[in-house]
Amino acid sequence: MTHVRPEEAPREPGAVGVPEAEQGVRARRMTGHLSRWMSKRLRIGGRGLVIAIPYVWLLLFFLLPFAIVFKISFAEYRLGLPPYTALVEWAEGTYLRIQLAIGNYQFLLEDPLYVEAYLGSLKMATVSTILTLLVGYPMAYAIAKARPSTRNMLLLLVILPFWTSFLIRVYAWVGILKSNGLLNNFLMWTGLINEPLPLLYNEFSVYLGITYSYLPFMILPLYANLEKLDRSLLEAAADLGAKPWKAFLTVTLPLSVPGIVAGSLLVFIPAVGEFVIPDLLGGPETLMIGRVLWSEFFNNRDWPVASAVAIAMLVLLVVPIMIFQHYQARDAKKES
Repeated sequence: MTHVRPEEAPREPGAVGVPEAEQGVRARRMTGHLSRWMSKRLRIGGRGLVIAIPYVWLLLFFLLPFAIVFKISFAEYRLGLPPYTALVEWAEGTYLRIQLAIGNYQFLLEDPLYVEAYLGSLKMATVSTILTLLVGYPMAYAIAKARPSTRNMLLLLVILPFWTSFLIRVYAWVGILKSNGLLNNFLMWTGLINEPLPLLYNEFSVYLGITYSYLPFMILPLYANLEKLDRSLLEAAADLGAKPWKAFLTVTLPLSVPGIVAGSLLVFIPAVGEFVIPDLLGGPETLMIGRVLWSEFFNNRDWPVASAVAIAMLVLLVVPIMIFQHYQARDAKKES
């Protein structure tokens, strides 16, 4: 039987003349370099993916529909499917012909119906935003000053209406405000009135419906701002002799301006184009651009004019967005 000495044992093909310990060190170094390179590449790719997702979302669900509506706004109405003419078409099979009809936008300025609808929408949205602020600010202030154990319950009550369908909540106000509804029956039962009050199908009901529906959008930004306020500033104002109401006007109110701006925009922007509340709670004299837009699209089937109405309304909403960005930039500059 032949014995083989350890030093005479055959080596692996890739380890000729290289000690095993040195081989292990080189392998570990290469593995470490490879893992660091892969982790770096994956980290960059993941960061890019996270950034790309919102841009893709905006491209698909905002810019692309906006481009389609913008294109239709320069078309002309026709009977057929689709109910508008093409902007680009071949003429005599040799060259492209582009037809842009700007008469739709001229029609919006010439017809007083659309001007009144835009002004009515701006008035409704402005008054509703002021009412929502007057109701929402004390509620947000009370929630911010409440005990932590009570604060969560109050916030739950604020967002609780979102658990019910928006349409059902608006329909509920019809049952409350109609002539034989809950509110009129209660007032007549108490003897405060002798006949039902006209609470439904007027501007009052629209203001009430918008204020109720969008109140959480005002409370939540205000609460987030008021909850972060430094309480020591109020204590310093009190030590300097300021009364509570003066400390509120000079300290709390100025510091809560960013929350007021954010909440006002969250209420004002959707209120301008509101359709459901004016249609269900407003009367025939309640003219808002959302109802006009619906009528042009589905009743008149005049898609070019309806698209021009939508584009003009979007331009009107750009102004408050720019104001909001101005306040954000100013606050960021102060913090830095």
